[in-house]
Amino acid sequence: MQAVSQPRVDILGTPIDNMTMQQTLNLIENAIETKKSVSHTVVNAGKIVLMHQDAQLKQSVVTADIINADGQGVVWASRILGQPIVERVTGIDLMDNLVALAYRKKYKIFFFGAKDVVLNKVIEHYSNKYSPDIVAGYRNGYFKKSDERSIAQQIADSGAQMLFVAITSPIKENFLYENRDLLQHVNFTMGVGGSFDVIAGHVKRAPLWMQHSGLEWAYRVYQEPKRMFKRYMVGNWKFMTLVLRYRFNLAK
Repeated sequence: MQAVSQPRVDILGTPIDNMTMQQTLNLIENAIETKKSVSHTVVNAGKIVLMHQDAQLKQSVVTADIINADGQGVVWASRILGQPIVERVTGIDLMDNLVALAYRKKYKIFFFGAKDVVLNKVIEHYSNKYSPDIVAGYRNGYFKKSDERSIAQQIADSGAQMLFVAITSPIKENFLYENRDLLQHVNFTMGVGGSFDVIAGHVKRAPLWMQHSGLEWAYRVYQEPKRMFKRYMVGNWKFMTLVLRYRFNLAK
């Protein structure tokens, strides 16, 4: 279903909902209360670049009911392209707000992804901060393609109203899209990437001033240079090139 009533903008061929964090939370809460099924995704500069190279990923993203701008680079690009996005809505902050909402409203969450050592710390963190009652179930993010349907069925059978998938792109987006039929009774599904690693304390999040300055990516490169250098440096360069091509009508 298409849940969004807010206007969408088009950034480099990617539709993005022009909503604040609070508007996004209100939309999700309403969907759960009215027992609708809503899929959510976020986009940053790197994912938009990948979507220009990977048709399956693009299909999985653009069919989501809610698409937020996670990266500050996307917000800046929206201004350059004349379609300003009102606010950056980061996946990890949205997830944190939704866990608090689940506690207040007595919703249940299925946590799917990461290594067991990370996942267990995430479950422990939220159980201690709120209550173990919010946990419908959990599973690590290591599996074969042939296991996906049984995992989706396990999630569906858990009684969860929310699902957070902490797996890298494009696997998480494609998992949610390809198994949407089995997951239709989970009211809200969301890919959260590396958020579990941050919640578990295995990866530190950038200081607030770096987040607000659009330099969060640099902090990630500083922490994990071998793994993150190519992703961010090459990805950001390709993104800037795309923005300039679209700005001056040079896009193919």
